[in-house]
Amino acid sequence: MFRLIVNLTTRVRWFLRCYAPSNIALDAIRTRRGHKWGIPAALVLVPAYLYAASLITTLIERGGPGWLNLVALTLIWSALKFAVMAPVSVGLLIRACLAERSPRRRQQFVPMGYAPGRGVGPWTTLP
Repeated sequence: MFRLIVNLTTRVRWFLRCYAPSNIALDAIRTRRGHKWGIPAALVLVPAYLYAASLITTLIERGGPGWLNLVALTLIWSALKFAVMAPVSVGLLIRACLAERSPRRRQQFVPMGYAPGRGVGPWTTLP
């Protein structure tokens, strides 16, 4: 029974990771090129998801089927994921920029005329 539950949850997670639009967008935002789109995506998609959840709950209140509660819950969950991803993407962008900047600064700084690989310095001998 435990194995069945684990297999089912693994397959559901894989399916949602591959085909759910919010998960696809979040995977794109987590890439290096997508970090800059975290805040614009959140500014557009969080209100859109919350508005759609509001419409669904209005339908439920007016006598709609109860299974729409799951749809509303899913929409609210997606809005929360994007609301959290906005500041996280800014932090990831800053970290990536600092990591890319660091090697460039080290290449420009040459202490007392010594640069690695040139064969000139106090611990190397000239051939």
